[in-house]
Amino acid sequence: ATNIMRTEVEWMKESIFHRLYDEYHQDVFRFLVYLVKNRTVAEDLSHEVYVRVLKAYERFESKSSEKTWLFSIAKNVAIDYFRKANVRQRHTFDAFDWEQEQLISPTKSPEHFVELSDEMKRLLAVLEQCTGDQKMVIVMRYFQELSVAETADILGWTEGKVKTTQHRAIKALREKLNKLEQGRIRYEG
Repeated sequence: ATNIMRTEVEWMKESIFHRLYDEYHQDVFRFLVYLVKNRTVAEDLSHEVYVRVLKAYERFESKSSEKTWLFSIAKNVAIDYFRKANVRQRHTFDAFDWEQEQLISPTKSPEHFVELSDEMKRLLAVLEQCTGDQKMVIVMRYFQELSVAETADILGWTEGKVKTTQHRAIKALREKLNKLEQGRIRYEG
């Protein structure tokens, strides 16, 4: 009876895993691509997200939606990636505060972004200059179209902090885009 029970539990876990994968894989993958700017790395990180999902699903308590839980795992996987890249780049184990540091991808122009408009490419380039918390909020709110409540849930923040960070991010992006535009006009003129 124990073997039958165990296989039923395994079958249920597998079925839940496949449902989550089918429902959210594209969104999670796109989220990771926007953060790390490299399809291959995003695929590897996406795989890591689902490894963690499989290991942790029985601890999922439904305090949040499966979607926000999954994005929370993806956010943590991405932060781990940036933390490791930071250690490799600086050859140091200094504290890495993802909210304050820039989450700069080692890859500069991924093949995925080739089909984007010039305006979108400029926005993504300028987004690299924002702090990690600003980049994360902009990607979640505008690229993934997550609500303020979902974004707050994923980041473990209050909705007020999400709104404040979003406001500051938009202001920073506007200023950086204006500087970029003025520099381009001067350069072309």
